[in-house]
Amino acid sequence: MTVYELDFDDFSACEYSLLAIHTPLEDYKLAYLLNRRLDYKFNKSDINIDKKSKNDVLTSFSVYEYSDGEYNFLLIKNTLKKKVIIDNNSLFNVSHEVHHLIPERKKVDYFIKIEGDVDSIYLSKLIQKLKEFPQLLTSYKIDINSLKSKDFLIF
Repeated sequence: MTVYELDFDDFSACEYSLLAIHTPLEDYKLAYLLNRRLDYKFNKSDINIDKKSKNDVLTSFSVYEYSDGEYNFLLIKNTLKKKVIIDNNSLFNVSHEVHHLIPERKKVDYFIKIEGDVDSIYLSKLIQKLKEFPQLLTSYKIDINSLKSKDFLIF
């Protein structure tokens, strides 16, 4: 009898690049800004990335998508703040929990995932354009192999 074995790397065969963005903007405002300044056409995706936290709280991270024919762009929220009511009888009964899609990059607010074989010159120009936005604090390329939780970016 033949035994077949699946390697998880087979499922992540899609080549992609990952950019990090630091900004206080809300996701819809960032998508609008990218659309306006870079002539992209980000739309809210029907798919959100759902993740369970350590204490079984289900969090849903928003995704915006755009395709220019050559590449698929996904704007993915990394940080999510949730209000939690602790006790109804207390003066300070509301607390905020912060959840991250990629926990090892807690300071990153958003990721731009670019699907396709992107050359380094294109990425450098895009990063330079993003750094010119006054609303963005910074942006840079992330080495995907350095992420432990990169599986959350495969969907």
